[in-house]
Amino acid sequence: MNQDTIAIVSGLPRSGTSMMMKMLEAGGIEPVVDNIRKADDDNPKGYYELEKVKQLDKSDDKDWLQVSQGKAVKVISQLLKDLPENHTYKVLFMRRKMEEILASQKQMLVRRGQPTDSVSDEEIAKLFEKHLLQVEEWLEAQPNFETLYVPYNEVLRDPSKYVAEIAAFLGGDLDTNAMTSAIDKSLHRQRA
Repeated sequence: MNQDTIAIVSGLPRSGTSMMMKMLEAGGIEPVVDNIRKADDDNPKGYYELEKVKQLDKSDDKDWLQVSQGKAVKVISQLLKDLPENHTYKVLFMRRKMEEILASQKQMLVRRGQPTDSVSDEEIAKLFEKHLLQVEEWLEAQPNFETLYVPYNEVLRDPSKYVAEIAAFLGGDLDTNAMTSAIDKSLHRQRA
């Protein structure tokens, strides 16, 4: 990967972003993480998060992105627009079946003892679909963003095809065997 570029792993929550970060790490791209959010039953292999990312829309301190060049950072889709324009980004945008995302989120809320019935799945799905359309349109219009949409369910079905595509998108110099080995199909617990 070009050392001036920042690899961004994005998507809706529970769409496979942590799996993609693990794949990139196995392939040879250093993840930018702080390990504050620890692995748990919902993400037993870790979340691969950096707390500073959650402040993108609130803080002017974005200097940490300078040291993220040539590395991978996980940024939820809602915060992509807050990434500064003075960097070049290659976005791996995870797509997963909506019913699996909703089931996974519901299971996570259950584990945490939080209510799961305040908003219907249909309402959440509509909001997410609208958000995804807006994000895709926005990404398309950004000259410093290049995006590869990665279908989570298909990656699990045919890893070698998609791993090769991801490696080519990021410059081709990744360990694709290690990336494929990093995919743990047993963590695909919410199936549609």
